[in-house]
Amino acid sequence: MGWSDARARAVLREVFDTAVAAADPRVMLAGHLPEKPRGRCVVVGAGKSAAVMAQAVEAAWPDVDLAGLVVTRYGHAVPTRRIEVMQSSHPVPDANSELAARRILASVAGLGPDDMVLALISGGGSALMALPAEGLTLADKQAINKALLASGATISEMNCVRKHLSAIKGGRLAAAAAPARVVTLAISDVPGDDPAVIASGPTVPDPTSFADARALLARFAITPAPAIAARLAQDADETPKPGSLAHATFRMIATPAMALAAAAGAARRAGLAPLILGDALEGESREMGTVLAGIARSIASHGQPLAAPALLLSGGETTVSIGAGGAGRGGRNTEFLLGLAVALQGHGGIWAIAGDTDGIDGTEDAAGAIVAPDTLARARAAGADPRGLLAAHDSYSLFDAIGDLVRTGPTLTNVNDIRAILVS
Repeated sequence: MGWSDARARAVLREVFDTAVAAADPRVMLAGHLPEKPRGRCVVVGAGKSAAVMAQAVEAAWPDVDLAGLVVTRYGHAVPTRRIEVMQSSHPVPDANSELAARRILASVAGLGPDDMVLALISGGGSALMALPAEGLTLADKQAINKALLASGATISEMNCVRKHLSAIKGGRLAAAAAPARVVTLAISDVPGDDPAVIASGPTVPDPTSFADARALLARFAITPAPAIAARLAQDADETPKPGSLAHATFRMIATPAMALAAAAGAARRAGLAPLILGDALEGESREMGTVLAGIARSIASHGQPLAAPALLLSGGETTVSIGAGGAGRGGRNTEFLLGLAVALQGHGGIWAIAGDTDGIDGTEDAAGAIVAPDTLARARAAGADPRGLLAAHDSYSLFDAIGDLVRTGPTLTNVNDIRAILVS
């Protein structure tokens, strides 16, 4: 059977939805819970999945006396009975981010060795749980967050700076909970699944230093406010380093690789040969679109690196560097897709989907979008200039104009971006 536009779109959406479902904490979490504690169990957490993870803990442990607090993004809360849920702002923290962090830090104080802190950590936690270090204000952290987001810095680089401006990140939450046992259940949204990077690693040792944070700001030509510069000069107040925090353990319950494996299974069921290019691809979004367009063309024309019908899969987190071109609407996934479409120039038989598995690409109301062979033609017919919009970082407007945005609403999980290119 040939690949009609409707069939290609349906298969791509099935692939994306399957990847998201594979990371659903309501399915994954219970199998990773530790032995129940002899003493108290305080549940804390931060991230876009924190509330639904807390709900899953309550369902799995109906007989455990649970207490605690988790913080999630506005619109991502779900009903819980024993664990309190707060909501705060992402990607730039707000007053609730600070209040939640203070309350979470206070909740783990004074525990004993028979008690346990169950930490539920997922992507977005850095902004959602933000406690400025002594001498800093929330406004200081908001300003540096905005500068880092616009700089093109990777998530690992941004979190290195965030950890050294925080009283709770970089292992400081786990240090405050001692001597209680700390068990972290995490959903990874970062390339490489580094526990120290997910939500800025509040419960794991931090291998980065104040010197690393200073060097990053210099490399991205970010001039910090005097209070930030003074904080980053306090080398004596380093975060807990590898080899410390022996009372804390870490368990990964969902990763980008798991989601890509599920997506590959959906591709096979649809009669496609899947090729996973990697779960940790990074780089400038539009340039990634150009590169993957080249691979798709090679499959279509030469059957290399595999024969069609095929599906190229990749995960990770690309970046959008806002320069003189201005900042329109859109996130890294729609910018990747517009870069791909411009590079393909309407090549026949190639479709693509890309989206953030949390359902929100950047700060917009869409997870991502779909590219088809006629994307550019339909955009121009609607009065849109693809190259001009790409230069202005306004990819959202193009896909909105032609009705090809993918809107899922909050998925309540987050294993970063899923990109799939179908070559028929």
